[in-house]
Amino acid sequence: MLYSLARNVLFKMSPEQAHDFTINMMKKPAACAMKGLYGAKVKSKPVTVMGIEFPNPVGLAAGLDKNGECINGFSALGFGFIEVGTVTPRPQPGNPKPRIFRLPEADAVINRMGFNNHGVDYLVEQVKRANFNGVLGINIGKNKDTAEENAKDDYIHCMQKVYEYASYITVNISSPNTPGLRDLQYGDALNNLLSALKEEQTKLAQTHQKYVPLAVKIAPDSTAEEINGIAECLLANGIDAVIATNTTLSREGVEGLEHSEEMGGLSGLPVQQKSTDVIRTLANALDAKIPIIGVGGINSAASAKEKLDAGASLVQVYTGFIYQGPSLIKDIVDAL
Repeated sequence: MLYSLARNVLFKMSPEQAHDFTINMMKKPAACAMKGLYGAKVKSKPVTVMGIEFPNPVGLAAGLDKNGECINGFSALGFGFIEVGTVTPRPQPGNPKPRIFRLPEADAVINRMGFNNHGVDYLVEQVKRANFNGVLGINIGKNKDTAEENAKDDYIHCMQKVYEYASYITVNISSPNTPGLRDLQYGDALNNLLSALKEEQTKLAQTHQKYVPLAVKIAPDSTAEEINGIAECLLANGIDAVIATNTTLSREGVEGLEHSEEMGGLSGLPVQQKSTDVIRTLANALDAKIPIIGVGGINSAASAKEKLDAGASLVQVYTGFIYQGPSLIKDIVDAL
């Protein structure tokens, strides 16, 4: 009820105005007071994945708190883990506005943000300021103007900066809004990137005397053959987890709706089945050797359970959280 009233106000704003307003509110120390409304009601249902104990299996997906400014506020809502980013080595403004579009008839969003963020140094300062003791994922990417052949340098730079402060690190190679990024998901490009990151992970683990797992976030638009190829590469390089999936370029399920022809990645209910299908294919290919984090179209306890039944060990929410509010976390945890 409380969130329903808040959403009515937020949805009168443009999507990006509503996002910025929410982030500014969640930055405030008073945001932690929301624990009394929501967080205290979320049960403890611990699960161990990647060698990390998560208080519960429901996380906040990357993209909502790109700069790590609201870690304490979001954690107070009862999430089992928070993922911040995507962050790049250098600050960048992202794509021209408008760049977020609601499709409320489909519980969906289209965005073409383009990795807008204040840069990795800024994010690290926010993480240090948060003094957060929970599970924190940090999602890293490359700058738009970095050539594809030099992409690994950007990922290694970000990895070096965030390693000390992350519970796990996510390598984002699946956003549709950075030209050429998805090319890194396949073949030699993927193998070269992952082998370089694993080599760096080994060095950083020795330097910091702790092992920080590496996850890779993939797109929902690959064929079964391509997904199997990705799985082989993940296994060959000893990657610790895979996040399935990012947003889709498909417009299936939103045809004819206002904004449906906007460029960018579609998230929310229309991607639910595509994401689950990818998880199921990955689960068969990985044979439980690498855990899967399921994300895409989760807007209820039933849709979260669908991801878990398909082979995911954890789930993340974003667009469903925008439409349903913090009660979604409790609903999912209670149903597990």
